[in-house]
Amino acid sequence: MRFHTRKWVKPEDLNPNGTLFGGQLLAWIDEEAALYTIIQLENSKIVTKYMSEINFMASAKKGDIVEIGMEVVKFGKSSLTMKCEVRNKMTRETILTVDNIIMVNLGPNGKPKPHGKTRVEFVSERLKEDD
Repeated sequence: MRFHTRKWVKPEDLNPNGTLFGGQLLAWIDEEAALYTIIQLENSKIVTKYMSEINFMASAKKGDIVEIGMEVVKFGKSSLTMKCEVRNKMTRETILTVDNIIMVNLGPNGKPKPHGKTRVEFVSERLKEDD
């Protein structure tokens, strides 16, 4: 799993218990899934269709640095299915896992559109193809 994004837990991210608010973490995950999908499918018109059971395993507190990892599980006809892990950057302790996040590629009409992708591509590979 590749960890692309780091977030610094700030006071405004905390719940009344003084730990990272789960809703804030889920917003970060949804944003990361969207960005990852946009880059993979080369289309900014995508939506979150489904997020499976969310397993909170540990908490984070003010000042912690958390990192969000995404890994592609499957390429569908118009979708991309990923799994996610969030961990504490310093301790490597897993904070949360999500087994399935399904993102859907949309066409100009807002309906699902086939994307034609079958494997993870890296931007560096695309740059080489343009040469």
